[in-house]
Amino acid sequence: DEIAEKLGLRPDDVRVVCEFMGGGFGAKNGAGEYSLIAAELARRTGCPVRCALSRREENLAAGNRNATIQRLRVGARTDGTIVGLGGEFVNAVGWSGWVAGTDGPMKMLYAVDNVATTLHGAKLNSGPMAAFRAPGFVEGTFGLECLLDELGAKLGLDPLKLRRQNHANLDVLDGRPFSSKSLMECYRRAQPHWERREEVRARSDATWKHGVGLASQIWYGGGGPPSYAWVRVGSDASVTVVTAMQDIGTGSRTAMAQIAAEELGVPLEQVRVELGDSARGPFASISAGSSTIPSMGPAVRSAAGDAGRQIVELAAQRWQKEQRTLSLKGGQIVCSDGGSWPLESLLGLLEDAQILGTGARGPNPTGMRVLTFGVQVAEVAVDVGTGEVRVGRIAAIHDVGRIVNPLGARSQVEGGIVQALGHTLSEHRLLDPKTGTVLTQTLDAYKLPTIADVPEIVCEFVDEPDSHLTNLGSKGLGEPPIIPTAAAIANAIRDATGADVRSLPIDRAEMLRALSAARRKEKVAAPSA
Repeated sequence: DEIAEKLGLRPDDVRVVCEFMGGGFGAKNGAGEYSLIAAELARRTGCPVRCALSRREENLAAGNRNATIQRLRVGARTDGTIVGLGGEFVNAVGWSGWVAGTDGPMKMLYAVDNVATTLHGAKLNSGPMAAFRAPGFVEGTFGLECLLDELGAKLGLDPLKLRRQNHANLDVLDGRPFSSKSLMECYRRAQPHWERREEVRARSDATWKHGVGLASQIWYGGGGPPSYAWVRVGSDASVTVVTAMQDIGTGSRTAMAQIAAEELGVPLEQVRVELGDSARGPFASISAGSSTIPSMGPAVRSAAGDAGRQIVELAAQRWQKEQRTLSLKGGQIVCSDGGSWPLESLLGLLEDAQILGTGARGPNPTGMRVLTFGVQVAEVAVDVGTGEVRVGRIAAIHDVGRIVNPLGARSQVEGGIVQALGHTLSEHRLLDPKTGTVLTQTLDAYKLPTIADVPEIVCEFVDEPDSHLTNLGSKGLGEPPIIPTAAAIANAIRDATGADVRSLPIDRAEMLRALSAARRKEKVAAPSA
């Protein structure tokens, strides 16, 4: 649509082919000026034009996670009941971009009667802000969850107990019920990881201080319409799923094949998925907002179910059985009276004909809020002499409805946490203060985490289908894992050293600054104590 509008074309005159995309993380939701330039060149020359950004160009032109300034307040009773939250949030949007909901976690996560937030976008002479894996909520959760731990320290309350005490049973914004919510179950499963803190703290010595911290997570991820799919079953019982969605490296293609295979009762290897071509498949939602599985999965299941019903109807006619007695299992048509027939024995009669099932994704449940939840527990070690921070272990427990592909889901969590480690500890986008030019243009200057920085990652899912959400009951998992990690690490640093970290990344300079501030605070408090 964007390219068609810019070039004065009908949308159907623009064909987009994208079977697989590298890391999109939200920054590729739009065409970008570079794509429009390439399209215009192709139109003027009548020749194909290849547009490929180098790493340096990607850093300069493709957008960035915006910097924020957050001024936060909290009021609570001595028993830990939070009575008020306040926040002023300023987002740097660059020369263009949009203002992400950095205040979202403060307004949505906990049951607090009095919440006041203001959100500002600051235009700067710098590159544009773009969506980047849970935009706004990564930054807002860092501030809110660190604030809660500071509150718990002042009140002498256990951080996990504090979060349980302020758990919201209804949507805080408008009182709607949740379609499903298992955050308390996430807390229950986090308890054994949280109880390791005495053992972890005991490892401390004069140089290395060890601690444990946690943080909660809230995000969207319910998906929605419109999304469509076709499922084609040939005379050899091979199954083809056709849709215009793309796979951005998350295993969505495999998940769609699994959904169709289960619905039709055939082996996974019998299913092929054709995707990523706007001219050859029905419309599909973009891969953003943790929406691919919850948007496309129901459409594929519906299409496979439609094809399955047609097969059962043919089988009932062929063998003179009632449709209600027939089902598809293990590549067979199975009758409740004990009879069974290979799927090919029926479909082979079609010769060149095919079974074509169609499916669409319906609306989300009316009057309910669809959200994802979770908690992460981090273990860290801090060298108080040099400011080095090492993350030794992160336990991640998430509630995202039904898990379609457990291996793929674990990979999503591990990838999100690794990405969060860079955001938290080393990745720093430096700008020239006069010109706004990006100074950290290479991977030598912009420090990404390596395998040596990756801790032990323990991953658990509640894995309970959302009974109110579509025919699949799955929510999105692309963004939830990155949201609470920075706050959990910062809270673990406070647990280890007593230092309040309020700025990211937590490089050695920032860590030493926080340690120095903690020592000054301790000296001031000592005489009065």
